[in-house]
Amino acid sequence: MVKKISKKTLAKSFHHWYYGHLTCFSQEHMQTFGYLTSMLPIVEELYPDKEDQARSMNTYTAFFNTEPQLGSIVVGITAGLEEARANGVDGVDDETINGLRAGLMGPIAGIGDSLIVGTLIPVILGIALGLSNGGSPIGAVFYILVWNLLAYFGMRFAYFKGYELGDKAVEFLVGPQGQAIRKAVSIVGGMVIGAVAATWVPIKSALELKDSSGKAFLKIQDQLDGVYPGLLTAAFIVFCWWLMAKKKLSPITVMLILVVIAFIGVLTGFFNPGLKY
Repeated sequence: MVKKISKKTLAKSFHHWYYGHLTCFSQEHMQTFGYLTSMLPIVEELYPDKEDQARSMNTYTAFFNTEPQLGSIVVGITAGLEEARANGVDGVDDETINGLRAGLMGPIAGIGDSLIVGTLIPVILGIALGLSNGGSPIGAVFYILVWNLLAYFGMRFAYFKGYELGDKAVEFLVGPQGQAIRKAVSIVGGMVIGAVAATWVPIKSALELKDSSGKAFLKIQDQLDGVYPGLLTAAFIVFCWWLMAKKKLSPITVMLILVVIAFIGVLTGFFNPGLKY
């Protein structure tokens, strides 16, 4: 008799991943335990015998970490492979499943980080910030609703598409098409980050040179805008990137450095604490 995973069990497995992909998260295991919780309903339905369940679950104790939203497709693919193994399909064993998981972690993380973290989230945040002008709570409500709806239905689609495609999805994700997608998404993500930074991180100087009568005859910000509008903002973004990417400083340390710079800037008159940007 051919074993088939029921839609109810697939939905349960997906929800375990959706809510628990960071279960017991640690630097040693990352998303391993979240993966185990998502595969447990699959294994329990396919293998009535407890020993078979334990042997199958042992497959998923290997280290796993990827971008969790798009990573749903990996869980779906392995659910299909587990079903194939339960039906005795040749060539589907522990090594095959773990090899596929390990091979997909990197490509999925690259695509997911660029597409979701680097593009989708900044776009939604940019819209939410615009709706929050004047202290309106609409922006926060918009972000919470839109992000959660997109995350849920996007992850659900990826999970069931992975289960449907099985190992056919591997060639697409790690082949030339997958590489082209990662490159294109990275470019779009960089453009979005640049646009969001230019729009919502305006850095301006209040420094002025005055004559003996106290009248300003030279405003530094006007001169900078004449040469390169947004120069201080661009320098600020590049400086933060350099500290985190090249000097490996944590975001908290970078924020503390920016507080010190802002404090010194206000004391010297380079920044105006009361200036409305």
